[in-house]
Amino acid sequence: MVWMLYGATGYTGRLVAELAVRRGQRPVLAGRDPRKLAATAVPLGLEYRTLDLRDTHRLDACLREVDTVAHCAGPFSATSAPMVDACLRTGTHYLDITGEVDVFEAVFARDAESRAAGVTLLPGAGFDVVPTDCLAAMVAAELPDATDLDLAFTTTGGISPGTLKSALEGVSLGGRVRLEGALRDVPVGWRRRTVDFPGGQRVVTSLPWGDVATAYRTTGIGNITAFAGLPGLDRMNPTAARLTRDLFGHRRVRRLANTAIDAFVRGPGRGSRSASRVEVYAEAGDAVGNSVSAALIGPDTYDLTADAVLRVVAAIEAGGVPTGTRTPATALGADFVRSLEGVRVVEPRHFPA
Repeated sequence: MVWMLYGATGYTGRLVAELAVRRGQRPVLAGRDPRKLAATAVPLGLEYRTLDLRDTHRLDACLREVDTVAHCAGPFSATSAPMVDACLRTGTHYLDITGEVDVFEAVFARDAESRAAGVTLLPGAGFDVVPTDCLAAMVAAELPDATDLDLAFTTTGGISPGTLKSALEGVSLGGRVRLEGALRDVPVGWRRRTVDFPGGQRVVTSLPWGDVATAYRTTGIGNITAFAGLPGLDRMNPTAARLTRDLFGHRRVRRLANTAIDAFVRGPGRGSRSASRVEVYAEAGDAVGNSVSAALIGPDTYDLTADAVLRVVAAIEAGGVPTGTRTPATALGADFVRSLEGVRVVEPRHFPA
């Protein structure tokens, strides 16, 4: 089976390509810049294709050469739709590493098309949102009548240029939550709470994480809020959130910010990643006050993403993932996260009303 890694010259794409080679896999690398592609592919001994998503004829021709594409080129608000379109035209399975709520919603809306085409569409196959989605499925299974779900993470790691660009775009859109089954716009930081992470308690702040789209499909729970414990986010009050949203809501400001990111942000190095850890927490509650929580500790989010992408690709190509639009947990089960290197799950705990 042959698969393609699109966005192979980005920070996360390079990590995926390097890990694939170490594991004996031979993806075809693809992206827009032939010079950067050659610099990435040639040292790894991999084939590569120069592709612009606007060139549908060449894109379709290249996808017909492969069975699956791992799409790692963000921001996915601009790149996901043309790649999904091409995958549906060519019968190619699709996964990506987005964390963008609206991208998830757009992909999930194409379930009927993907089933008709015999294609799997699996967005969020990296840190966004494998660990949170799998923990959500675990606690939901322990509390079938749950009405509320809180998901949170904290990490000591750095950030890549692509992630930072997507984060700024997300800030410009404001906060998002799931209330009574519907997506709602709220200010970033509209809720705060204390979470018992495995490493200790921490105050976390709500943010527009992709789980408000994915965990709803995975669990059916109608009220979902995502939180993070990140430097600076704990100071994001409604006034600061509104000013930040208004500032980065201007395209010119975002363009300037993206230019600065390209010039100065390189992403965490191997030493930094090896010293980094992520902790994830999930808590489901029902209408009468019962609750269940679970947590996990894992490696750096970028290393976790590269590992998860390769395992999802392998599962799809082995025929282990149903067609249609899928979340990580509905595709591979809640225990999928346990298969990732360096992940330790803290088993669910019940708290009766």
